Amino acid sequence: MAETKKNPAKKSATPKKASAAKAEKTGKKIKVTQLGSPIGCEKSQRQTLIGLGLNKRHRSKVLEDSKSVRGMIEAVKHLVIVEDVA
Repeated sequence: MAETKKNPAKKSATPKKASAAKAEKTGKKIKVTQLGSPIGCEKSQRQTLIGLGLNKRHRSKVLEDSKSVRGMIEAVKHLVIVEDVA
């Protein structure tokens, strides 16, 4: 019987580049506070709040100001307020 060898995962010839989020870090911080309740909202909006580290009203989180965080905030902008942190 012939032996079969499993091919190892192919490695790309080019090195991995830094992720877009790391490249866009500006060092700025924003404070996100949840004011609205996710009751009655879509499941994805509730999951977005959890992704931001929020799950109850009047809780705040200080986050990096990046495009990904801004996109998440845009999805739940009716439930949160955003402030700049000096």
